[in-house]
Amino acid sequence: MSEQINRLVRPELVDMVPYQSARRLQKADGKPTSDFNNKIWLNANEAPGQGEYQLSAECINRYPDFQPENLISAYSDYSRLPAEQILATRGADEGIELIIRTFCRAYQDSILICPPTYGMYAISAENHGAGIVKVPQIDCQLDVDSINCALNNGTNTSETNGRVKVVFLCSPGNPTGNLLPLAQIKAVLDASQGKAIVVVDEAYIEFSINDSVQDLLGEYDNLIVLRTLSKAFALAGLRCGFTLASAEIITLLSKVIAPYPISTPVAEIASQALTGDNLTLTQTRVAESNVLREQLSTWLAVQPWCEQVFASDANFVLFRTPLKAAIFDGLKAQGILIRDQSSQLQLANCLRVSIGSEREMDIVIKTIQQIVNAVTQEN
Repeated sequence: MSEQINRLVRPELVDMVPYQSARRLQKADGKPTSDFNNKIWLNANEAPGQGEYQLSAECINRYPDFQPENLISAYSDYSRLPAEQILATRGADEGIELIIRTFCRAYQDSILICPPTYGMYAISAENHGAGIVKVPQIDCQLDVDSINCALNNGTNTSETNGRVKVVFLCSPGNPTGNLLPLAQIKAVLDASQGKAIVVVDEAYIEFSINDSVQDLLGEYDNLIVLRTLSKAFALAGLRCGFTLASAEIITLLSKVIAPYPISTPVAEIASQALTGDNLTLTQTRVAESNVLREQLSTWLAVQPWCEQVFASDANFVLFRTPLKAAIFDGLKAQGILIRDQSSQLQLANCLRVSIGSEREMDIVIKTIQQIVNAVTQEN
């Protein structure tokens, strides 16, 4: 970095490590991220397959609606929420940023996260100059007492600035995959009343739709729910998410969001995905994914080299093994990409496998077994 740029840039950005998405990690390896046909991509929790969508060329020369009516109407029907409680965003990631920018004053307020959890909460906070309070999970469940303590007592550690204004909970969790107990979520909501906004990230909720906390929106005015079309709807490349909250909070977030966040083609495809046969296709895909997930979990659970299989309500399975390096490297050498989560708190020697097609999962299992057999023979 030049001396001039170094003087001008915000100091905290110089050494900040950006979120390492699956595609970004692959590009860092010097491999083209567009080489989709020659690899099995099971490292980003994407869904296999996609629907048949029709695009029109109308109005491409015009700016889109701030919140496209066809899209909001479709998601309103899908979620059974009124349109004024829905904000369409560029993926759920934009929702995370909007919430932090709306409720956290830079260099004065903090967010609270419960690692191991999704990395973008902390990255977005760093980008905004908000502090980060970490209350680690205990056996994949919330430490409600410690969260309550953090909400009531400001901390002066180097990672935090002032009081907690936003609590991020991920359910089903990423990278663990489990749902958080409803009683614990409600306990955090009760403890946060008048103190902080509680965000429940439900990016994977379609894989366990009956466990959504959406119905709590009418009970808690400090609750925000994040959703996305990237997972169950197989539209990760579309970048379309939704923030669900009270009409009052949606109005506030609308003051911060970009003027035209959703392009016309995105709104068209997303609207189609949320209705009719395409919605049925998504439900079928979810059911098939859940079956394959249980098959993989069951197989892993009886392998002598697998120390732990994490309970999952999402479209991936996390497991722990002392053969982590051999399995990860061996799969990669065969063009099968999964995710190493060992750098996360409490997840030493853990690998995460996204659920792909039935054929892809068969290949993964056979390849892992070959790798393990080779390692065993060497020893």
